[in-house]
Amino acid sequence: MTPFLIALGSAFWLGILLSISPCPLATNIAAMSFLGRQVCSPRRAVLNGLLYALGRTIAYVFLGFIVIQGLMSMGFVAQGLQRFANLWLGPILILVGVVLLGIIKIPMPTIGGNERLQQWALRTGVFAPAALGFLFAMAFCPISAGLFFGSLLALALQHQSTFFIPGAFGVATALPVMAFAVVIAYGAGSLGKAFNRLSAFEYWARRITGGIFIVVGVLHMLRWTFHLL
Repeated sequence: MTPFLIALGSAFWLGILLSISPCPLATNIAAMSFLGRQVCSPRRAVLNGLLYALGRTIAYVFLGFIVIQGLMSMGFVAQGLQRFANLWLGPILILVGVVLLGIIKIPMPTIGGNERLQQWALRTGVFAPAALGFLFAMAFCPISAGLFFGSLLALALQHQSTFFIPGAFGVATALPVMAFAVVIAYGAGSLGKAFNRLSAFEYWARRITGGIFIVVGVLHMLRWTFHLL
């Protein structure tokens, strides 16, 4: 398996991990519950879920493209990133792993203006779910900011991928959202059970991923910083 395919798989996993983390997951559920109440047809609820997922994907691809393309277009920045990427990637992985393990506690603020955004969504027509998904994706909380700006953009910069790696991340963040759209459409009573299962999965997935990040970060530093491997 090539390093680029490994990076794509890592970006996809980071997207899934982000989408089931407490702060983004609560936002996704709130948005889908709101959108599901606006329709009387299960098909329309699923369509709203697709549009919401599309909005989130576009947000991450757009932001990743702007940041990466901007950095790579600056010759001295691009040269510095390519030269020192292996030096700062290890510490970034360790830092994100420590946050995922909960060793460093970061406050998790709620998204301000949630009600105003939902009321705005009612007035913006058929593409309101996509716009809501775009805005909620841009409203970063500490874990989502750490995963996106710390890990995902580091992978994208290392492989000079302005579309595919952010795109894989964005698509992955949409998968659990679509699952909840189906649950809301065909069985709102199952929402609590689905949330509890995802919460349990997220608890262990976040800790396992955090441990892997720390181990990989340490090995990366031993090889590229201290030249011991």
